[in-house]
Amino acid sequence: MWRGLLILLFIGSAQADGVLHLYNCNNYISEETVARFEAQCGCRVVQDYYSDNEEMLAKLAAGATGYDLIVPTGNAMESLIRQRALRPLDKGMLPNLKNIDPVYLNTPFDPGNSYSVPYAYTLTLIGYNREKIRELDLPVDSWAVIFEPRYLEKIRGRVTVLDSQRELLAAALKYLGYSANDTDETHWKQARDLIIRAKPYWAAFNASSYIKELTVGSIWLVHGYSNDIFQADLDAQKAGRKFRITSSIPREGAVLALDSMVLHKSGPRPDLAHRFINFMLDGRNGAELTNLIGSGNPNRDALQYIKPEIVQNPAVFPEQKQQSRLEMLHDLDRHQRRVLSRIWTEIKLR
Repeated sequence: MWRGLLILLFIGSAQADGVLHLYNCNNYISEETVARFEAQCGCRVVQDYYSDNEEMLAKLAAGATGYDLIVPTGNAMESLIRQRALRPLDKGMLPNLKNIDPVYLNTPFDPGNSYSVPYAYTLTLIGYNREKIRELDLPVDSWAVIFEPRYLEKIRGRVTVLDSQRELLAAALKYLGYSANDTDETHWKQARDLIIRAKPYWAAFNASSYIKELTVGSIWLVHGYSNDIFQADLDAQKAGRKFRITSSIPREGAVLALDSMVLHKSGPRPDLAHRFINFMLDGRNGAELTNLIGSGNPNRDALQYIKPEIVQNPAVFPEQKQQSRLEMLHDLDRHQRRVLSRIWTEIKLR
């Protein structure tokens, strides 16, 4: 009897404490935002981090449970929906959903937004040392500067590309005039050959330290993420560097990665997850992430709270003409993943 009573008291205490388990990319929410939510809801937010979608999916596939809220990119969300790993949203608990720009709703990954609420987005584009690239008179409006030897020979060893199968292949496909989601194996092989031809000129495949290398000036040109390039420029300014780091959306088009908040089925507190989503949909709270890391923001109410220089940055808020050239990556089936893995191995070994 006493043991049963103690168990009930423990469960009641855990519920009273209120813990929201959030699985998110590192540095993808400000500490101030988390603290404000905790004060508002009288709960705690416990965060776990992943470096990319593949790591997150692998951890969940290996049996990780207990996450109330996850923030995956579209193609990873598509995979989670297909696996029936997500809990449907109760939109009656999300009055602030009206703040989201309809452009970012009703995506192919989740028609009708039964499971997802847009959180933030990034672009995969060209980042560069403005002074060095101007001095060398290199074009920054095309993926040609990443792939063509006639340009690369001027910056040999000063270029990095993302260590990502999908992202690098997408850039090559766009340069060749194909969709980033093209799955024709003949086109993939053309993209492979383009990458292999350019590879000797690159310093590295790099998905992390390129921010620091741009900041210190050892790398002059990157294929990277818009928020990373934003951060590199901030760091360069703080360090008093005599150059700026800026970015460009290639005219051939680029990848837009829309990250969304979703509820995992194993999460014990869907009530807190809904409260957190609605909290983040408030413009003032949603704006803090963009002001912190330069992420794109699908929240129309947030615009009034975002620094003007960020709102005016086309790499963060693309103009309508540029938006038409952006694509979200779709998930691949098992066969396509095997083919891509083989192509990636060929690229790395050459």
